[in-house]
Amino acid sequence: MFEIAQLSEKISKADYKAQLPELRYQLLQAQNRLRQARVPMLIIIEGLDNASRGEMVNLLNEWLDARGLNVIAFGEKTDEELQRPRFWRYWRELPPAGTIGIMAGSWYTGNLIGRVMGEVDRHAFDHHLRRISNLERMLALDGTLILKIWLHTSEKAQAKRFKALSKEHLRWGVSRLDKKLHKRYDKALLAAERAIRLTDTALAPWHIINNDAPRARNLRIARLILSAIESRTEMQDNTPSLPVVEIPPTRQRSVLETVDLSQSLERDEYKRRLSALQARLTDLSWEAYHRKISTVCVFEGWDAAGKGGAIRRLLHAIDARISRVIQIAAPTDEEKAHHYLWRFWRHLPRAGRTIIYDRSWYGRVLVERVEGFARPDEWRRAYFEINDFEEQLVEDGIVLAKFWLHIDPDEQLRRFKAREETPYKRYKITDEDWRNREKWPEYELAVNEMVERTSTEFAPWHLIPANDKPFARVKVVETVVKALEKALS
Repeated sequence: MFEIAQLSEKISKADYKAQLPELRYQLLQAQNRLRQARVPMLIIIEGLDNASRGEMVNLLNEWLDARGLNVIAFGEKTDEELQRPRFWRYWRELPPAGTIGIMAGSWYTGNLIGRVMGEVDRHAFDHHLRRISNLERMLALDGTLILKIWLHTSEKAQAKRFKALSKEHLRWGVSRLDKKLHKRYDKALLAAERAIRLTDTALAPWHIINNDAPRARNLRIARLILSAIESRTEMQDNTPSLPVVEIPPTRQRSVLETVDLSQSLERDEYKRRLSALQARLTDLSWEAYHRKISTVCVFEGWDAAGKGGAIRRLLHAIDARISRVIQIAAPTDEEKAHHYLWRFWRHLPRAGRTIIYDRSWYGRVLVERVEGFARPDEWRRAYFEINDFEEQLVEDGIVLAKFWLHIDPDEQLRRFKAREETPYKRYKITDEDWRNREKWPEYELAVNEMVERTSTEFAPWHLIPANDKPFARVKVVETVVKALEKALS
């Protein structure tokens, strides 16, 4: 595939200077259209010549309006990044709607270098590339315009460039790593070809540009950006989508109907068991902290099912210095400008800490589905996206516990009325709670499909019978204790 890149013609200096002003003007106009259409754009520039990549990034930074542009540079991982899953550092830098992000070094870079230097085996290399492909797919389907550029430099041209940069004031342009990669040029080329082949998709295709002719390279990349923006902003809704096949629901016994809601605990037994479990959880949470094993607890359930009470029993056992509750409400404007998973990625805990999500990413397949806040194609593809997200957490060593607190409609009604009649509980009941109750069948269907599609071997759902609050609280704490014991054993 790299042979094709060599076919690019050279451009004279005079011709280059003649074409550039109009191209720069068109780029600024296109960037403005992108802003107005509120389309995020991600430009990924990769290649074996680090100096050329930097040169191209600087040119784009000069040509485009800095007010809607963010150059994202990744180097060695910081301590903060090392304590979280691999893709955390990338998610938090994704461009919001209407802006352009240019990645100077990307989710490809470290994996490619590791493969060339013999530090990453074939299986790990391919696995990371599949992760990349999944990420790019979900971003593209969510509306991000992705432009991936590979700057191909011939071995001869790279050697010549290194010699030119060897002058005293330009030595910074060639690092020791650049020289090591150049010595392994053939191996680097094979790794690059495989990476491109495994991640070259219709939603995020690669564009291979000849880097031996810099002026022709610059003009071609400018035109690529223009063409990509024009194609996207001319689309009717600015968002690519996959066809949705409607499958009519079939009546069968639901997952929720298998939950035995008659289970309960006597008061004395509840106090005894809870006290013992909380003492154990205190010890385990500190051991996990010192061993840098993080915990993420996800709470979903019916309104008034007792999520808050169960969370408080966990927090009573886990020191506040190493734990935090993230209460999820309607997304802010900043959060709406990103993929819906962005706000959950950014809250992931440092190594050893505990994060409890009171409501979570499952809102996409529950409230957003039922209330029509997400299109069918959006919530349907969310099952895959969520499973991929959770698998990355577990692969990173995070203990993930997901809870659905289940009650029946009669118990919910009783609790709603009790809240209305108790002054200090009235704030807990809202008109929205009553509206949601009227849609119980729709929510039940959504919950059943959610559990069936996202209860995986690595991240199973725990369906907690919650008609009896003491039983539910003990069951939640017991489940977290067992999960930590398994992780720490």
